Amino acid sequence: MILLEFHNRIVQETLISKFKNAQEGSKPDTVDVTCADFDGVLYHISNPDGDKNKLLVSISLKFYTDLQAHGADTLIKREYCDYLTSPEAGYNVSLLYNLESVPQDYEEVAKKAALLKRNCFASVFEKYFDYQQKGTEGRERAVIHYRDDETMYVEAKKDRVTVIFSTIFKDNDDVVIGKVFMQEFKEGRRKYQQAPQVLFSHREPPQELQDTDARTGDNICYITFVLFPRHTSPAARDNTINLIHTLRDYLHYHIKCSKAYIHQRMRAKTSDFLKVLNRARPENKEKEKKTITGRTFNRN
Repeated sequence: MILLEFHNRIVQETLISKFKNAQEGSKPDTVDVTCADFDGVLYHISNPDGDKNKLLVSISLKFYTDLQAHGADTLIKREYCDYLTSPEAGYNVSLLYNLESVPQDYEEVAKKAALLKRNCFASVFEKYFDYQQKGTEGRERAVIHYRDDETMYVEAKKDRVTVIFSTIFKDNDDVVIGKVFMQEFKEGRRKYQQAPQVLFSHREPPQELQDTDARTGDNICYITFVLFPRHTSPAARDNTINLIHTLRDYLHYHIKCSKAYIHQRMRAKTSDFLKVLNRARPENKEKEKKTITGRTFNRN
């Protein structure tokens, strides 16, 4: 199965192009790019105050306030201290780059800017991974409303970190295909014992959320990841964050791909059946008759 990129390719390629042109001495041009990412996230690349020698990269997340409660501002300052600037109006975080002094490792700088959404998400995971490493229990569960009707819950125990995603399936068949994917995660853990435990609950929230206001319903599903110290250690946590923060998008993307593939096969099979039926249809050829004078006619 395809793993979704956890950085924004449009932001990365736009910045690399501008940095490369500036380094080669090309005249800078006006930039005004707005692109969307998963979970309702928006990026905006522009020239602040019309200055073509500067690039402003801004990101808007509807749930950034939830992340701020778990140290998002501190983590962003740690990762982007050299480029961090006052947020653009309507956006949560802005980075400012000067094309007159392009760094030699500009490709890495562009890649890091494209990871802005990932690094915003990382704050809550790093916080609870640290709780688990220190053996701290009793901390309040993190609740991140990463979509209008969907929520992520993160909780730390002495020996594990539990991450729960609530998601909504618009179609009944999405639930069926989703269960098949979750079953594959369980089967995968039998082969790879180092993989995290994955649980899937439909209609009702898992036991960890029984006493909360977690939503219930026929189209509500909950996906639970149980992360052990081998997944939350300093050596492994970056990869864990990269993969788990895209889990919801990964699941729905593959459900849509599966449905498209099923429809394609159905159309192809229907076309094959029509060809068979057309070949089996009896030909209605009328026999040609001749008169005594040699003229031909068809009898109705």
